[in-house]
Amino acid sequence: MTQTTFDIRTHNMPDEMRVLLDTYPRDSWDAHPGFHEKTRHWLGAHQMFRRLAELLRMDAQTYLDKDMSDEDYAGRLSYYGNALVGNLHGHHGWEDHSYFPELSEADPRFDQGLEVLEQDHADLDKVLDSYTKTANRVIKLMQLDPGQVRDEVGALHGTSETIEAFLQRHLSDEEELAVPIILHHRLRG
Repeated sequence: MTQTTFDIRTHNMPDEMRVLLDTYPRDSWDAHPGFHEKTRHWLGAHQMFRRLAELLRMDAQTYLDKDMSDEDYAGRLSYYGNALVGNLHGHHGWEDHSYFPELSEADPRFDQGLEVLEQDHADLDKVLDSYTKTANRVIKLMQLDPGQVRDEVGALHGTSETIEAFLQRHLSDEEELAVPIILHHRLRG
């Protein structure tokens, strides 16, 4: 079992990137007339990513605790792991090439924050690549060498914890930067 260490951001978003959040705090978003369905769907995708990351971590723990069969774990890992990785890649690609440029055009004061988020995407890609390789190895080992599976699932559990923590920080920062810009400039209506 090889536990990989990932270089993920641990510092907060710069304070100057949070200036609109003071005017448009999170608890006021739903009631704002500029809060439209497109933004609600985007936030919903973020909730889905959080839930999938948690589910994958919990499934790994359940398997390690010997409370899930090899077959059930392999099926869930394949299905939900693919859902998380594939959807995150697509979502982040869309943000980097469409969403963030729209936000930058509306309010270039926040470009530094958008750059932080884009770097997060690049860093998360490395974590997801490692996760995918380890998950594929787990599924193959269940067929070829079940004796090695638990060690690999242990590594996968560690990477799942990294993904979950990474998403918690990144998605919150992304939401708290983007939604106030959207509300302030009445974008995405």
